[in-house]
Amino acid sequence: MKKVLLAFSGGLDTTYCALYLREKGYQVHALTVQTGGFSAEELERIEAHARALGVASYAVADVTRQYYDSCLRYLIYGNVLKNGTYPLSVSAERIIQAITVAEHASEIGADAVAHGSTGAGNDQVRFDMVFQSMLPNVEIITPIRDQQLSREAEIQYLKERGVAMNFEKAAYSINKGLWGTSVGGRETLGSRDNLPESAWPTPVTKTKPEEISLTFVKGELTAVNGQNFSNPTLAISHLQAIAQPFGIGRDIHVGDTIIGIKGRVGFEAAAPIIILKAHHLLEKHTLTKWQLYWKDQLAAWYGNWLHEGHLLDPTMRNVEKFFTDSQQTVSGTVFATLHPYRFTLDGIESVHDLMSSKFGSYGEMNKGWSGDDVKGFAKIFGNQTAIFHAVNNQ
Repeated sequence: MKKVLLAFSGGLDTTYCALYLREKGYQVHALTVQTGGFSAEELERIEAHARALGVASYAVADVTRQYYDSCLRYLIYGNVLKNGTYPLSVSAERIIQAITVAEHASEIGADAVAHGSTGAGNDQVRFDMVFQSMLPNVEIITPIRDQQLSREAEIQYLKERGVAMNFEKAAYSINKGLWGTSVGGRETLGSRDNLPESAWPTPVTKTKPEEISLTFVKGELTAVNGQNFSNPTLAISHLQAIAQPFGIGRDIHVGDTIIGIKGRVGFEAAAPIIILKAHHLLEKHTLTKWQLYWKDQLAAWYGNWLHEGHLLDPTMRNVEKFFTDSQQTVSGTVFATLHPYRFTLDGIESVHDLMSSKFGSYGEMNKGWSGDDVKGFAKIFGNQTAIFHAVNNQ
C-alpha cells in the first residue's frame, strides 16, 4: 500500500479525502497543523473523527509560535490588509501548514501528500508550490479538485457511507487560526448576499462599550489592559476572546485570486483588525513621514506576495529586515473602546511620540521656528513649480 499523508482539519473536504483515499487503497496518515485555531477539546474531537475514518496514524503539529515568528509579526509590522480589508487570515497560515506537512511527510517517508483544496481557490496553489519545492519526488493528490466536487456531492458521498457529521454546519467552509477565521458558503459564491448570523462561528453576546489598552514594544503586542504576556501569540488570543463577542472584525473580502478569477470570502478577525489599526496609529505618532511612506509601499507588495503563496521567496526576507528595523521606536500604549460591530481608537501614550509640544502645536503655536523661517521655506519649497508655470505662461 502506498503511504499518503493527508493535511487533515476534520472538516467536510478532508473527511471526504480520508475516506476516498482509503477506498482507493492508500494507507492514510492524517496530520492536523495547529496554528492557534483549535482548542484542546476540538483537537480531541478531530483525532476521534480521524480514527473513526480508519486512518493508519494521526498526529498534531503545534506550530503557533513558529507561525507568529515567521509570518504574523511582519504582517503587524507592515499593517498588512489585503485590498484595505482582509488581514490574510487564511493566506498566511496555509503556507505554514504546507511547510509543516512537507516536513512531516519526509519524516514518515510518505509516497504521496494530499490536501482538500478545491480547483477554484488559492489554497491549491499555495500547497502545491510548497510541496513541489520541498517534496519534488512525492506525488500530490487532490481529490476535491480533480473530481470537481461540490459540497453537496461530498455530503451525499459521506451520508451514503454512514459518516456522522454535522452536515448542516458543513454547508459552510470554516477555517480558524490565530489570525482570524474565514467563512465560505453559498452566499459567498455570488456577489449579492451577505452571510447569515448563523454562519458566523462567534455569536455576538457583548453589547456594552468596553475600554481596552494595547501595549506594544518595538512593534510587538506585549500587554492587553496592563496584563503582560510571555509571547505575542498569547496576547493575540487574549484580545480575541475579549473582542470577538462584540462581532468586531466581521467582513467579506472581495479580491483577485492567484488563478485569475474574483473571489469572495467572509471572515471574523477582531484581534487582527484591532491590532493592525492600533499598531498603525502608534506608528503614525512615532515614525517619520518617509518611514511611513516606504513601509506602505513594501507592505502592499509583501502582503500580495504572501497571499499568492511566496513566503519562501528570499525577497521576503529582505523586506522583513526593513520592517524589523523600522520598529525600533514603535513602543507605547494605544487606547481603544469596543462597541458592537465596531471599535474606536482613542489615543496613544509613548515616549517616542513625535507629536511633542516642545516644537509646536498643530494649528495653534510654533515654537521651533519663526514666521520668517516659514516664508523663506515656502518660497524655496515651491520654487520649481513657480518657475515651470512662469516659463510656460501658465
